[in-house]
Amino acid sequence: MILAPAADTTLLARIEDAGLNASAPPQQRWMDGWLVRFSPGKAKRARCVNAVAPGRMSLADKLALCRQVYAAAQLPLYVRITPFSHPPGLDLELERAGMRREDDTRVMVRTDLAGLDAAERRRTRIEPLGHHAFAELVGRFRQSPLAQRQAHAQRLQESPVPFQGYALLDDEGTAVACGQVATEAELVGLYDVYTLEAHRGRGLATVLCAHLLALARQAGATRAYLQVEASNVAARQVYARLGFTDAYAYHYRTPA
Repeated sequence: MILAPAADTTLLARIEDAGLNASAPPQQRWMDGWLVRFSPGKAKRARCVNAVAPGRMSLADKLALCRQVYAAAQLPLYVRITPFSHPPGLDLELERAGMRREDDTRVMVRTDLAGLDAAERRRTRIEPLGHHAFAELVGRFRQSPLAQRQAHAQRLQESPVPFQGYALLDDEGTAVACGQVATEAELVGLYDVYTLEAHRGRGLATVLCAHLLALARQAGATRAYLQVEASNVAARQVYARLGFTDAYAYHYRTPA
């Protein structure tokens, strides 16, 4: 669902493409217009079906083939539904097939990166991290199992678009927050923004995201996007203060 009535749908379609590129895992294949991803990592975007193009097979036949793929990978079947999914009535067809809806998510966009405040950032220690170090840090924050951390690191290392991760450190030099950016042309995406629970409510995520966006602007980015669960009110408030607004929504369908 497109949530901004006056939105530039061409821009939103490009942002959807950028999000697909940024979440691309090595474990994926095409299946009659569906991009089938089956990474063992935590991110659902990297282990779901994206119905990005019309196909020729029946829905029942494609779902049957997908079930085989996910059964072999020992993963549940998820189909991601966006305003750009094909065919347009796919969500209703999956609902009629008994697949339940999960994880209502918002794609938020900031169309101008000017005016970011650098003064507070100079008093904060933020350091870049390599792909493996970042995957290990955010995995430790989230208490993700080792297999998911390794899959995350592999996905970052082999991504078709460049990622750069960062850690925000406290006065003792301990990482208490993290986040990373994926850049593609003039678009920059914020990913994996996380603050340890004991340090929340102090504005650290706001400072970190402003820092990442300022660096991206210096490198030529002019527009930013991110994906956040609709129920994550605290995070959505942070992003709203940073100038992001809801652009479109997506969700998943999975067998009941």
